[in-house]
Amino acid sequence: MFSQMMISSTRFLRLALPLGLALAVAGACAPKKTVKKPGTGLNAAGLASDADDSLSSSIPSVDVEEARIRGKEFRQTQELKTVYFDYDSYALNDAARETLKDDAGYLKTHIDLEILIEGHCDQRGTNEYNLALGQKRAKETRDYLIRSGIPGKSVGTISFGKERLACEDMTEECWGQNRRADIKIRARTASSKP
Repeated sequence: MFSQMMISSTRFLRLALPLGLALAVAGACAPKKTVKKPGTGLNAAGLASDADDSLSSSIPSVDVEEARIRGKEFRQTQELKTVYFDYDSYALNDAARETLKDDAGYLKTHIDLEILIEGHCDQRGTNEYNLALGQKRAKETRDYLIRSGIPGKSVGTISFGKERLACEDMTEECWGQNRRADIKIRARTASSKP
């Protein structure tokens, strides 16, 4: 009886062990579902949101207003200067903060404007990565302007990643021209006033 039980358990192990191993491998190879924290993920433009970044969390969310602003025609003006970023960064360096200080001064005296900040990247990196980085650059620029007194409801952001290059050469100087945030403006119309 004991030997018959031993043979049955050995057969069971011969079948169960490969089956269990196959299930474990299949489970490890299955696509993972990602659970996002509330407030993260895609914003109204379908772009990656950095709402969980500690710096941006102090700025109120204006995604609904941004969606309203994004669909309109904006133009660049020579009074507003382009903000440039270091490689693989969305942090504002000293030169960028000085530029934004001047831009904020101009915008404070022109309160009837809607503002769209376009984030851009150089050609290196994947489309997805550059869209996310461009959005972070645009939001960092927006956050600086809001902290400087520009009403958040009049400032929208969008990322073009590496789609709208200022320079197409494959040089460090050219790449530096592409790592930027452009500030564009539009006169507020009666239908766009809050």
